[in-house]
Amino acid sequence: DVIHCNDWHVGLLPLYLKRHYGWDGLFRRTKTLLTIHNIGYQGIFSSSLLGDLDLAGHTDLLFQEDLHAGHFSFLKTGILYADVLSTVSHTYSLEIQTAEYGMGLEGLLRARRDSLVGIVNGVDTADWDPQTDPLLPHSFSADDLSGKVKNKQHLLDGLGLAFDERVPVFGIVSRLTAQKGLDLYFETLPELLAWRQAKLVILGTGERRYEDFFHHLQHSFPGKVCFYRGYSEELAHLVEAGSDVFLMPSLYEPCGLNQMYSQLYGTPPIVRKTGGLADTVDHFHPTTGEGTGIVFEHFTTDGLRWALSVALELWKDQGAWRRMMLNGMGRDFSWGAQGAKYVRLYRTMTGR
Repeated sequence: DVIHCNDWHVGLLPLYLKRHYGWDGLFRRTKTLLTIHNIGYQGIFSSSLLGDLDLAGHTDLLFQEDLHAGHFSFLKTGILYADVLSTVSHTYSLEIQTAEYGMGLEGLLRARRDSLVGIVNGVDTADWDPQTDPLLPHSFSADDLSGKVKNKQHLLDGLGLAFDERVPVFGIVSRLTAQKGLDLYFETLPELLAWRQAKLVILGTGERRYEDFFHHLQHSFPGKVCFYRGYSEELAHLVEAGSDVFLMPSLYEPCGLNQMYSQLYGTPPIVRKTGGLADTVDHFHPTTGEGTGIVFEHFTTDGLRWALSVALELWKDQGAWRRMMLNGMGRDFSWGAQGAKYVRLYRTMTGR
């Protein structure tokens, strides 16, 4: 009924299906769906390969711009020939139609906007559920948050930081790349640690300049910062569960998962309003008690500085903070919910 293609690696399939199998009784009514997880990965190759791929004469696949002149893209081919396109959040589906985010394919995506939808990724709740997570030393739930405090103590004890329930712990689990918004930390985190009662835990590896920054931060604020260079699945779960605030101020984020994990684990995230972050985190309003995190709009140091200040003010009102935590823990990010959206899309595509 439907062949669901993921990313550039299978971008030629919709064209091959139409060209070679459109007459075949088995595939005559088959529809194709291409999901784009990150528009930056386009599978660009020299046009000299078109003959080898049995695509000689397909000049519509070629880039005309100077940057990629003489080349073609598997992803562009898929965008041209798939029946329906999807990406991993509604906001990202709009963003990639703009020059800022479209990576050269924005014009083509605008032309196909009526066939483009956004569906957020789901969370595997078999692995990410604070009530059953085998990697956590203490389980907890929205009905009993005592285990979350114990996880906070376990996290800090294990990293050599003093535990104080009254002092908020900011957590980061991330690839250390510019895409994750790390440039915004150079001014804001030293200010946070110098002037406020706060602790910071970082788990990640990546570009040297960011690793050096976090090493320097740890040296400059002993007892307040721990940078774990590398990755540990167990520690990633513990940072999500034991932190009070999760930091994710991405430059762009097609979907993102950590902001969903953090909400389910009662750790309100600070995020920038982009891509999947915009779709999965609602800014908290103390007057109404609605919202699950703190959202800032513009990718600026002042934007993140404002968000950190809002978080620290909210932390003083533990009633409001608890409300924000519980709102997030009540969200349904499961694949059961998201998978149902794909099933509805398949049915729409096939008319069933």
